[in-house]
Amino acid sequence: MGGFKLESGFEWSTEGSVLGPILFLIYINDLDDDITSKVLKFADDTKVFRKIKSDADRQHLQDDLNKLIEWSEKWQMLFNFGKCKCLHTGHGNEDAQYTMGDTVLNTTLKEKDLGLSISADMKVSEQCGIAAAKGNQILGLIRRNIVYKEKELIIPLYKTIVRPHLEYCIQAWRPYRKKDIDMLERVQRRATKMIPNSGILVMKCV
Repeated sequence: MGGFKLESGFEWSTEGSVLGPILFLIYINDLDDDITSKVLKFADDTKVFRKIKSDADRQHLQDDLNKLIEWSEKWQMLFNFGKCKCLHTGHGNEDAQYTMGDTVLNTTLKEKDLGLSISADMKVSEQCGIAAAKGNQILGLIRRNIVYKEKELIIPLYKTIVRPHLEYCIQAWRPYRKKDIDMLERVQRRATKMIPNSGILVMKCV
C-alpha cells in the first residue's frame, strides 16, 4: 500500500472564524475529482492511498499526484512539500519514489495522524506507549494532589480523565500483542493500587 499525507500551505481563515473553515472546504471540494486513488480529506490534510500490486499501480499513483499539483497551481493553493510524506505498508512493497512537481517526497516509517501514531509495519506498540504515558502522567497528578484516595473519588477520576487516553480511537489501533496489552493494563493496575485494600473491587468497577 502506498500512501501520502499532504498539507496545504495556504491559510484561508482567521482564528476563531466560523464561516472560514466552511468556505475552505467548499474551495477544495473538487480537489479529488479526477483522482483514481482513494482520498481522505480533513481540514487542510489530504491523504492519497492506493493498493500497489504492479508498476502500473505505482504509475497511477504518481499520475494522481501530478493531478493534485495541477489543481494546486490552477487555484493558487500550493502544497507544503516539507510536510508531504510517503508511508509504505505491507510485505514486499518496494519503497518506490514519488514526486510532486520537482520535489521528491520523503519516505517515513511512521506518521502521526489525528493524535494516532501509525507505523509502516502497522504495529501499535508506539501508540500504546503514548497512551500509557499520558495515562500514567495523569495518575501521577492524581496521586500528588488527591489526599483522600477513596474508591468513590478515584474510580470516577480514572474513568473521566485517565481511561479516555487509553481508549482514544481504540477501534483503529486495538492492541493485539501481549506486551502492548500488558502496557495498558499496568496503567489500570497502578490506579488500583492507589486505593488501599480495594484492588480487586476497583478492577471490577473500571
